[in-house]
Amino acid sequence: MTEIVKASLENGIQKIRITAEKGYHPAHIQLQKGIPAEITFHRATPSNCYKEILFEEEGILEPIGVDEEKVIRFTPQELGKHEFSCGMKMQKGSYTVVEKTRKSLSLLQRFWITSIFTVPLVILMIGMLTGSISHQVMHWGTFLATTPIMLVAGGPYIQSAWASFKKHNANMDTLVALGTLVAYLYSLVALFAGLPVYFESAGFILFFVLLGAVFEEKMRKNTSQAVEKLLDLQAKTAEVLRDDSYVQVPLDQVKVGDLIRVRPGEKIAVDGVVVEGVSSIDESMVTGESLPVDKTVGDTVIGSTINNSGTLIFRAEKVGSETVLAQIVDFVKKAQTSRAPIQDLTDKISGIFVPAVVILGIVTFWVWFVLLRDSVVVLGASFVSSLLYGVAVLIIACPCALGLATPTALMVGTGRSAKMGVLLKNGTVLQEIQKVQTIVFDKTGTLTEGKPVVTDIIGDETEVLGLAASLEEASQHPLAEAVVKRASEAGLEFQTVENFQALHGKGVSGQIAGKQVLLGNAKMLDSMDISSAYQEKLEELEKEAKTVVFLAVDNEIKGLLALQDIPKGNAKLAISQLKKRGLKTVMLTGDNAGVARAIADQIGIEEVIAGVLPEEKAHEIHKLQEAGKVAFVGDGINDAPALSVADVGIAMGAGTDIAIESADLVLTTNNLLGVVRAFDMSKKTFNRILLNLFWAFIYNVVGIPIAAGVFSGVGLALNPELAGLAMAFSSVSVLTSSLLLNFSKID
Repeated sequence: MTEIVKASLENGIQKIRITAEKGYHPAHIQLQKGIPAEITFHRATPSNCYKEILFEEEGILEPIGVDEEKVIRFTPQELGKHEFSCGMKMQKGSYTVVEKTRKSLSLLQRFWITSIFTVPLVILMIGMLTGSISHQVMHWGTFLATTPIMLVAGGPYIQSAWASFKKHNANMDTLVALGTLVAYLYSLVALFAGLPVYFESAGFILFFVLLGAVFEEKMRKNTSQAVEKLLDLQAKTAEVLRDDSYVQVPLDQVKVGDLIRVRPGEKIAVDGVVVEGVSSIDESMVTGESLPVDKTVGDTVIGSTINNSGTLIFRAEKVGSETVLAQIVDFVKKAQTSRAPIQDLTDKISGIFVPAVVILGIVTFWVWFVLLRDSVVVLGASFVSSLLYGVAVLIIACPCALGLATPTALMVGTGRSAKMGVLLKNGTVLQEIQKVQTIVFDKTGTLTEGKPVVTDIIGDETEVLGLAASLEEASQHPLAEAVVKRASEAGLEFQTVENFQALHGKGVSGQIAGKQVLLGNAKMLDSMDISSAYQEKLEELEKEAKTVVFLAVDNEIKGLLALQDIPKGNAKLAISQLKKRGLKTVMLTGDNAGVARAIADQIGIEEVIAGVLPEEKAHEIHKLQEAGKVAFVGDGINDAPALSVADVGIAMGAGTDIAIESADLVLTTNNLLGVVRAFDMSKKTFNRILLNLFWAFIYNVVGIPIAAGVFSGVGLALNPELAGLAMAFSSVSVLTSSLLLNFSKID
């Protein structure tokens, strides 16, 4: 029989749990549109057909082992019935997406409402302590201020605790609900019985818990828009041949076999093969190739790359989901949706801690009311006193400080990191980065400047550079830009060029002062003799993976120019600092092996993986992950899949939007030393979280025995009111500890 599972709304998230016992039983799930959903699959027993979870429409494919839990997260958007499967596709479940049933208050709205009503609680407490407010005013005032807090803030925690109880589970919400509900209900009875009330304890508990939740929510607001950013890179239209003329049509109307015209400066719409024209294409953001690629008839072109110089006509070969960009989109979508955040440390202990505290509270009441009722007078306790001891235990154990320990440290740590040019996009990176053993770098734009510069001039520098720049001034090639820039920096004057010609795949030529001047590669020098000196220099420069061009005047070679995409100024220092911290460094690039190895040798990187296609980068990361946790640093579209699948993705701030969106961590200053600072800051922040958790637990360890009345015989007792104050003080100490993170030394 098909199991009907309805999602329960907990703190703005639809939560469902499916347990597989004696194999998998398909489930029918009901979800509300537009509300984030968390479906927890628990594989309790072995089954041959329950090895993976597939939500195909959401791009989710997750393996699941025996006695393992897997949380599937997505936000349902499409109304109606949808399918998912576990293991074999015949084992199908389904879920129906319906419209939201009712509008509930957001976390922030609940926090601000709670804050407004907490203010009178503070005023009343101060008034009571100073003697300016009577007990009667205090009692009724705290009742009136706490009741809205219980309705607005306490309601969701009570619902969550009840839902967990029905499933025989306990979480931190259970403690919050119990502590506040017992304190409130007891105080309600006490209000009419003329006994002391403790409404403010419930109010303060909820305020501090919500404060922690708000901090945490702020960390989670950086929801990835990677897929949308990628899709924005696509050309929106294409100039397609229709009825003997080229017309603009929407991208979705382009079909395989269409002839498409693309002009200089325009994006190539889809993948295809050139049938007419010559040009150079900037493919760096897709392939990682640092220099533009020359294209002529018969060459392939990739959708979303940029046509630099000439007009091309190409035949569409791959459209829609078949293009390289679409495949990258799909890969990023699957990678991001399948990677679940690390379970928080407080959640791990809640399963033991919460039931233990509840039992302890009940035992405390029972011991005082039953066992010690008729004992020595000093120890004897009435029903009210026994109940107060039990309530005090629940309140002192309430995890306000625990709830603040992680998010406050994250807030301070991320804030300080941002000032240093390191933007941490989520909290999980802080836990993951502790375990990283290998750090992998993209080359172009990450380790290097991303554009070529003139590195060597052989011959008379003024003559060679002056003539070369004069020729190249009329060219649009990126190599030309590098030559012109170098000449401008040297203060050289440009001469007039006549009969300028661009020879595709070879170079440029023209007449300067009546002389024929050529600038280009060896293909231009077929009829010229290259001296042994120039030949030796050529071989030497090519071994260094530099692009070499010759300058010839009237068929006589006058000199050489060498160009290269050079390493960033701080790359070598950053690599050495990472090595000092025990990290292995790897270069992963789409560029050729010679160029990659030359750059790696200059900056001290040990391992090089070159000539890798975008979709292969993620595969290479997976291979490296077999040996341990991996961080990846990149900047281009081609890096997005690798950034998504790496344990920690680090993007350069000057990179593409998609790279930044796919990453966990962004270097806003584009400084590679930021990687080092990121590792150091993350370590200090994580250590601070552990310290905060220690302080939070210390209060519980010390406070619970006092609250339980263990030391009442020597006059040391903790009523619910004092327990509430102690709980508040523990929260303040955790906040202070987090703020001190601002003063930690970072190199």
